[in-house]
Amino acid sequence: MWDAVRRAVDRGAPAGRFLLTGSATPRKGIDTHSGAGRILSIRMRPMALHERGATRPTVSLGRLLRAEQGKVDGRSSFTLDDYLTAIAASGFPGINRLEASLRRRQLDTYIQRIVDRDLPEQGFVVRRPQTLRRWLAAYAAASSSTSAYSTIFDATTSGDGTQPAKTTTIAYRDHLTQLLLLDPVPGWSPAANSFTRLQQAPKHQLADPGLVLRLLNLTEASLASPRGAHMAGPLFESLATLGVRVAAQAAGADIGHLRTRDGDHEVDLVIEGPDGQVIAIEVKLAASVDDRDVRHLLWLRDRLPHDVIDLVVLTTGEHAYRRPDGVAVVPLALLGE
Repeated sequence: MWDAVRRAVDRGAPAGRFLLTGSATPRKGIDTHSGAGRILSIRMRPMALHERGATRPTVSLGRLLRAEQGKVDGRSSFTLDDYLTAIAASGFPGINRLEASLRRRQLDTYIQRIVDRDLPEQGFVVRRPQTLRRWLAAYAAASSSTSAYSTIFDATTSGDGTQPAKTTTIAYRDHLTQLLLLDPVPGWSPAANSFTRLQQAPKHQLADPGLVLRLLNLTEASLASPRGAHMAGPLFESLATLGVRVAAQAAGADIGHLRTRDGDHEVDLVIEGPDGQVIAIEVKLAASVDDRDVRHLLWLRDRLPHDVIDLVVLTTGEHAYRRPDGVAVVPLALLGE
């Protein structure tokens, strides 16, 4: 189909005539045209919160990037429980509205199909599926962190003390990223680099936070209990990251995260627009914001006063507003494209 589309384009098919969907790519060794100059590749992520029809956004990321939304307002009816439900529901359109037990089974099957079918179809033989599942669970537990891959590797130990080879886990990472199951946030540094000590390690994320719950055998109720409360903050950040990525992609912007090597400063998400304009975002699993929550944002604005055009804190609160220092406080449910 790929080469057939390429030939049709060469014969004069107009832009937008064909839409090809899927996560697979041809195996190595197959003589297939790259599509360069003819086929545009766009990553389609699961639905962000603002795309699911349950919220009415009042703050546009696109307008923030164009410096068109000075005033920030709006009221959200979303509660913490609603956000936990949204995490568990996932952003997969065919799964999102299912009854909870069936939804969990569908997500389990999604993961299993990748292990049993998608990876072998890409030429990667999974000799020990249970080992891959353990590595995926360790990766999921590191969501929204920059944990070293060696730390994730060390957590992939079975009850008998055996571990996979490091080369095997590297192959897991590379193939699962190619299949779009892993969606790490790269380390960011400005084009005109005024920083000398920035960490470039990626921040770990799966394609959808609902998959993390299944890999860790948690539910939305678990996130509100002592058993799973430690994952509520990281997965709220995962949900926020998904929403920001979808909106940023629609605006033609790139996304990364910032952390200095000594850990003195970090910013959860940094959006860089097509003209180099920057929006820095902090994600907080709380309804209120104080000066401590914005200190890294203000630090970045002081360092890059000509590039940083807005600062945002995403929360679980009720109202969107601007602080006296100019930082926009926005409930995640009110953020859209």
